[in-house]
Amino acid sequence: MRDLNYKHLHYFWVVAKEGGVNRAAIKLDVAAQTISGQLALLERHLGVALLAPAGRGLALTEAGRTALSYADRIFGLGEQMLEALEDRSSEGSIRLTVGILDALPKLAAHRLLQPVLALGKPVRLVCFEGELDELMSDLALHRLDVVLSDRPVASSGSLRVFSHPLGDYPVSLYGVPALARQFSGGFPANLTGAPLMLPTRTNALRGKLEQWLEANELRPQIVGEFEDSALMDTFGRQGMGLFPALSMLEAEIADQLGAQRVGELDGVLEQVFAISGERRIRHPGVEAMLSAAAR
Repeated sequence: MRDLNYKHLHYFWVVAKEGGVNRAAIKLDVAAQTISGQLALLERHLGVALLAPAGRGLALTEAGRTALSYADRIFGLGEQMLEALEDRSSEGSIRLTVGILDALPKLAAHRLLQPVLALGKPVRLVCFEGELDELMSDLALHRLDVVLSDRPVASSGSLRVFSHPLGDYPVSLYGVPALARQFSGGFPANLTGAPLMLPTRTNALRGKLEQWLEANELRPQIVGEFEDSALMDTFGRQGMGLFPALSMLEAEIADQLGAQRVGELDGVLEQVFAISGERRIRHPGVEAMLSAAAR
């Protein structure tokens, strides 16, 4: 019976998930030549080619797809074993590792994660922020339990994911008290010429905001565009302009940003999704979020 070198298999698994040797090398923090050498040894040992050139990159062969399906289960179970042992050593505490899209409002993420903190047992919450592609890669590698996103993600290739809607939330405009007093009267007709900050076009909310402005024939002065919602909140707190945020966060925005609601944007909804990978047993923290959203 042939032995299997799991280090070589892990390198193959990361290359398949990342879509290439160079990206896998960055993820693993090793030289690309090292990974290529390990892959060659693995293929020689197995007696089949797992990857084949495709354009400027690599594609899985039929044998590679078969190997990847087993590798997913092998390393997925390994991650679950580590989590189970860590939970046991932490006296029954629950560890939930969450990826949060950088465009998603941080106050909204805090609100959505509250059901996890109310499970009735110690919870260790580990949060990472990043772009969607990066977070989905970490989800595929089982480094994350769930990803909070403003858009659903479809399964593709070797990545099988499930997008669970957490809700559609009304959006309002906010501003520091001086701006709120100036533009709350006659809202929204008086927004033409008003200083307005918007998320960048990579944010799913941007298109909805532009449609709302167009439908109401409004021409505000766009004073800033921000990829990171927290950075937009910071400039909003300093009075740079009006900014959009969820209506349900009015109290938190007043308390933390010193801003007041100017008016709600009728028909503009921020969507939030919890994206999870395929697992036999759902994480209780993810279950808590989904149950709270269903209620």
